[in-house]
Amino acid sequence: MSSSIIQLLVLAGVAIFLILRLKSVLGTREGFEKPLPRKRRSEATDARQDFEVIEGGPDRDIIDHVDEGSPAALALADMKRAEPSFSVGEFLDGARGAYEMILMAFESGDLESVRPFLAPDVFQSFEEVVENRKAQGLTIDASFVGLREIKLVNAEFDQQTSEGEVSVRFVGELTSVVKNTDGEVVEGNPNEIKRQRDVWSFARKMGVDDPNWQLVATGE
Repeated sequence: MSSSIIQLLVLAGVAIFLILRLKSVLGTREGFEKPLPRKRRSEATDARQDFEVIEGGPDRDIIDHVDEGSPAALALADMKRAEPSFSVGEFLDGARGAYEMILMAFESGDLESVRPFLAPDVFQSFEEVVENRKAQGLTIDASFVGLREIKLVNAEFDQQTSEGEVSVRFVGELTSVVKNTDGEVVEGNPNEIKRQRDVWSFARKMGVDDPNWQLVATGE
């Protein structure tokens, strides 16, 4: 037997051994396995990155709304330490509903329905405007259309009192007309949508049983 044939037999034996070894480690693959699509590769990478952030990185619930390391971010982190169940995302969802509820109560003059959600001085200032409208014989017919923007703009936390305060910018859309005692429109157009821009500050003591925030300041 020639040396070349002997070499071929040796190589074939080695190849058979490697194939059997790979099967014992990797298992048997049947059919054609398609490569992972680009989108799914990206999702898998994102999932790993999210996992790493959760384990030891910044709190996404905070830095998705304010800059990392900013005074607002530090204040929000203090609020979470004082009340671990506090969620910035859930707070903003609640603020969205509170804005519509309070704004429409103010427009209609029904402030008693939202008194628990207003700080005493805010309630008083709203009430003065409503009473002034009534004295002039004016009423407002308003309809809330929706929110174009809601953004957390500032947060503060008092370490001594454990009171947190969060300021939110709202850009709402509504229709509104002012009518006199005869029901005549003296201002506005029922078919025209106008934008309402506000910056409202909500506050509450963190770590207590009462989960309700109160509107403590308004501005633009």
